[in-house]
Amino acid sequence: MIADVLADAGVRMDRAVEAAKEDFATVRTGRANPQLFQKVLVDYYGSPTPLAQLASINNPEARTLLITPYDKSALKAIEQAIRDIPNLGVNPTNDGNLVRVTMPELTEERRKEYVKLVRGKGEDAKVHVRGIRRKAKDDIDALKGEVGEDELARAEKELDALTRAHVDGIDDALKRKEAELLEV
Repeated sequence: MIADVLADAGVRMDRAVEAAKEDFATVRTGRANPQLFQKVLVDYYGSPTPLAQLASINNPEARTLLITPYDKSALKAIEQAIRDIPNLGVNPTNDGNLVRVTMPELTEERRKEYVKLVRGKGEDAKVHVRGIRRKAKDDIDALKGEVGEDELARAEKELDALTRAHVDGIDDALKRKEAELLEV
């Protein structure tokens, strides 16, 4: 019973850490990265569709991305969706066949804004991991009559260690992203 609760919490915390890393990847650095557009939704015939399903994204140069839609009628919608991305500061150009996105140079002030944004995303991920811990702790406490006090204490220590390991994983990813953002 306790092992099931701990295993479930571990799996959910792993997913939270992976989601945080993916979220960090959507914050741009000095170079163009196709992952920046990972979560972009394009209004395609009235339904929000992920950009990756509508077009191929290539990175021919350090600061340029080429987005080639599979359906040319989606060009304007893709261009508008990219223009509407907050905190990116790009102006895509459409030549009738593809959308070209050139990333502007990051100023020191803009880099610091991105670091703040990433720290906020990191804190949100940590709060999520702690919420998973809280639910698992409640599930363990519900087993009070079925298992002994020693088992409950051991399970709680394991849960704390699991939580600490996942929070440290988020902190490590956060430090790497901050270093990447501040690198000139």
